[in-house]
Amino acid sequence: MTHLTAHEWGRVAVHNGTGPAPERAFTRGQANALLLAARSHPLANRSGTNILVDRYTEIWAQQVVGVIAAPGCSLEILPKIDAASDENDETIRTRLVSMLDVALGLKLGDGQALAMARQKETLLDILIRLFADRLLAEGRRGLPRAYLTQEDDLAALRGRLDVIRQFTHHAVRPDRLACRFDSLMSDTPLLRIMKACVLMLRRHARSVETQRRLDELRFLLSEVSDVPVTALPWAQVRIDRTNRRWETLYGLAKLFLKREWQRTNHDAKASQGITLLFAMNDLFEAYIAAIARRALRNSDLTVHSQGGLRYCLMEEGESGRQRFQATPDILIKRDGQVTMVIDTKWKMIGQNPEDKKRGVSQSDVYQMMAYARLYECREVMLLYPHHAGLGPDALVAGYGMMAGDERLRIASVDLVAGEAAVVQRLAGLISPARAASMAVA
Repeated sequence: MTHLTAHEWGRVAVHNGTGPAPERAFTRGQANALLLAARSHPLANRSGTNILVDRYTEIWAQQVVGVIAAPGCSLEILPKIDAASDENDETIRTRLVSMLDVALGLKLGDGQALAMARQKETLLDILIRLFADRLLAEGRRGLPRAYLTQEDDLAALRGRLDVIRQFTHHAVRPDRLACRFDSLMSDTPLLRIMKACVLMLRRHARSVETQRRLDELRFLLSEVSDVPVTALPWAQVRIDRTNRRWETLYGLAKLFLKREWQRTNHDAKASQGITLLFAMNDLFEAYIAAIARRALRNSDLTVHSQGGLRYCLMEEGESGRQRFQATPDILIKRDGQVTMVIDTKWKMIGQNPEDKKRGVSQSDVYQMMAYARLYECREVMLLYPHHAGLGPDALVAGYGMMAGDERLRIASVDLVAGEAAVVQRLAGLISPARAASMAVA
């Protein structure tokens, strides 16, 4: 099994059979299998070049993170915003798990993830192990059960008599009764999803200990029906007070089996691999939105992701249609009124001290000006991840817009400092908008 790790915009070698093989490289067959898995992902464009680019002797990763696995090989892609940073892969991997935990609401806790990262486990290994450990712990406490309707032909009446079946199928069999009854069973939609996830992950777990735990889970769930991944009863799952402790496990199962920005490849004729990828722009946005909700928990401000949905233009004429819908990343509202628009950007900002524009693209400025006008908002912000090139202090710069009282702020947030520091940082960045909105009110 060949496993290699790269970073965003990084590259790994491919040995095409000529000359000496590099020490860490995929064969051409392995590279082709990884490229096929990348092209099959929903995030991919037609050729998959927004995930992986084939340069014959190298594979170049793009702005995605996660794991692509194929028969005999896997490629792990980790985030890397700061090329000058000397952080090791274990630290970066642990931070990525923490971001996924917050952004997706998985409620994992980082203690076990940190310990596994120190053992040089890959991102996929960490997530599989977290799922297996938690599912095994909950399974040992008892599987959730529910009353399910059953039908059977019995010698004695149980439940209700199925009159139609009785007088059609058993018209000449008075010794058999067509019964319909409710039975308390563990073969529920939730556990069918859990079992499907266990069976799929067993094929991809690399650690012997993780494989052992997944085998124990297969035995524990032996009475649960096997359902193909394509036919899993997602719509029938109900998380309530009776199975609330399984909510995190359900979220993890969706992560492996269903999430739109991740995909598992279950086609036996395809690459037999698992593709678990995250677009860093989307992940950073979801992470900041979740942290902002924590920062504003005890205030009168609310956080709305991918909201607004207002249109920029209206066609002229009586039947004119609205065109060019604007969807800001994050809206901060007070009493239904937008007080701030935040657009997150996962890219390096302001590294050149001689650049008075701080590396902000002109199109991003135009976009924020449009948001300020369209949402009648005085405060708009472009938010970037902090990096060493900005110096020890987080970036914050303000600009007044011409011919108006709107204000654009450009800021950075240090993800290395930990969640508590990010919460405090966002609370400080958003508080001026809160004060301004209260003054206007």
